[in-house]
Amino acid sequence: MIKNISVSQIKEVVQQAYEQVKTNTDGKNADYIPFLSGVDKDLFGISICLLNGETITIGDTDYIFGIESVSKVHTAILILQQYGVQQILGMIGADATGLPFNSLLAILQENNHPSTPLVNAGAITACSMVQPVGNPEAKWAAIVKIITELAGSAPKLIEELYKSESETNFNNRSITWLLKNYNRIYDDPEMALDLYTRQCSLGVTATQLAITGATIANEGFNPVTKKQVFHEELAAPVTSLIATVGFYEHSGDWMYTSGIPAKTGVGGGIMGVMPGVMGISAFAPPIDESGNSVKAQLAIKHIMNNLGLNVFNGKQINIVK
Repeated sequence: MIKNISVSQIKEVVQQAYEQVKTNTDGKNADYIPFLSGVDKDLFGISICLLNGETITIGDTDYIFGIESVSKVHTAILILQQYGVQQILGMIGADATGLPFNSLLAILQENNHPSTPLVNAGAITACSMVQPVGNPEAKWAAIVKIITELAGSAPKLIEELYKSESETNFNNRSITWLLKNYNRIYDDPEMALDLYTRQCSLGVTATQLAITGATIANEGFNPVTKKQVFHEELAAPVTSLIATVGFYEHSGDWMYTSGIPAKTGVGGGIMGVMPGVMGISAFAPPIDESGNSVKAQLAIKHIMNNLGLNVFNGKQINIVK
């Protein structure tokens, strides 16, 4: 079945979502990272990038915020390119934990396995795997490069956030050394932890994340820069990782109610991937108890449901003028 959706329809629904959600006061900023607690709680923006490169934006879509755990997707793509799908499956895994993103128990329950590159344990392992091994400067350059190519423009390190993260990442330190104990860190553990902390402290905009989502939805071809960022055969594995664990222990509920694979971060950003159609991002700092932006969730659900978009409905979607 073919479903035609016009750009004007998308704009209308995005406007509706923004107006309906902007006054919501649920949730609160992530206060366990001091920098994030001070970000303006009223910031809110929605951005969509279509596969022809056209962007649809409303609200604070140019505000630079901490990418946080959304960056796990970018690093996952990097190591998938460097190692291949099968090797990543053996060294990290691709399974949902059903537990919070920073769980140590998940490592023990998975028989000493990080489970997936989209939770903290797997993301720290991923940073240890980034090539060239043993060279922190080159590793960091590779991470920034993949984020830049996916987003179509460079992220900016938020130094104050990096300092704040580094001073409070006690749980991640425990995760790192537990993984090291089980031989699941493949480079210097302190280096891997620092790389992970730094990548989470990069600043991006909602539009940059929407372009990233569109690049994944477009099988690795960035619709804005017109460059092939990663091999097209990696798009499906990456999207499956996002669908499986993008919302951590609530990923099933999210997929059931929204119909779009999406990755969340405690900085308030959510990035969604609608294969063959678009990338979408929404940003608002107040998060729920699981670390997911309240407004961003509501906005994306409204847009998906009101446009009748769902990865599981089997419809071919055509965007028309």
